[in-house]
Amino acid sequence: MANTLAKVQAVLDRLFANAANDAWPQSYPADPQGHADALAEIYMPISADGGKLLYSLIRAARPETVVEFGTSFGISTIYLAAAVADNGTGHVYGSEMNDSKREAAQANLKEAGLAEHVTVLPGDARESLKEVPGPIGMVLLDGWKDLCLPVLKLLEPKLTPGALVVADDVTFPTMADYLGYVRDPANGYVSVEFPVEDGMEVSCYTAV
Repeated sequence: MANTLAKVQAVLDRLFANAANDAWPQSYPADPQGHADALAEIYMPISADGGKLLYSLIRAARPETVVEFGTSFGISTIYLAAAVADNGTGHVYGSEMNDSKREAAQANLKEAGLAEHVTVLPGDARESLKEVPGPIGMVLLDGWKDLCLPVLKLLEPKLTPGALVVADDVTFPTMADYLGYVRDPANGYVSVEFPVEDGMEVSCYTAV
């Protein structure tokens, strides 16, 4: 059985080492584009364990369409794409507002041999992700935390019953509204927090 993660570990190790040197600015613009551009050098990665969880979920669920909100330098995208590649089916649609990050992510995916499995869309995800074809079987929400719920609601009409939605950094206070939404059964999700660094919420869409 294929395991592309083993083949791309050197790329992931390099990217995680770079991310360990993240130095956040003390302040940055509030508008989304200014915010993204001010953090153009910041990796903001998922944890390695979070990446393995994503890989495992996609291998098991075998979604045809995977959507990622917040590609950054492509660390999480490599895990998503590796799973799609090993399944032999599906495609990942990423989103990144900052041009230099998007170019770096594409270069990292190429180095990992996974570029053909991913399309990284430019611009505001609330616009670019409108064009992603459904049905969507897997979503990773790892962009600006106050936009995770709006992006989920944007994608919701295209979610297939049983789709998995994973949100990173759910211990952040800015994720409270998102968690309130996916943890309310009336909104059509069965949701549980997974104990990796900063927390991941794994939600199954039941399509009520």
